[in-house]
Amino acid sequence: MAFAVIDYGAEHNLLWVTALDRSGEIWCAPNPKVRMQANWSMGRGKDPAFDFVPEGIAAQ
Repeated sequence: MAFAVIDYGAEHNLLWVTALDRSGEIWCAPNPKVRMQANWSMGRGKDPAFDFVPEGIAAQ
């Protein structure tokens, strides 16, 4: 869950401050690495056209 966003300006990626459910760790993730999950209650399904894992992220 992202609970904050750090914006250093126009020439930098946004940094999403995230809390990991499983471990409780807090991490900052740069914008190109952030992806939303499917959420049926919000009407957001999984789009198979974008079924990929960003570079540097381990598949679960």
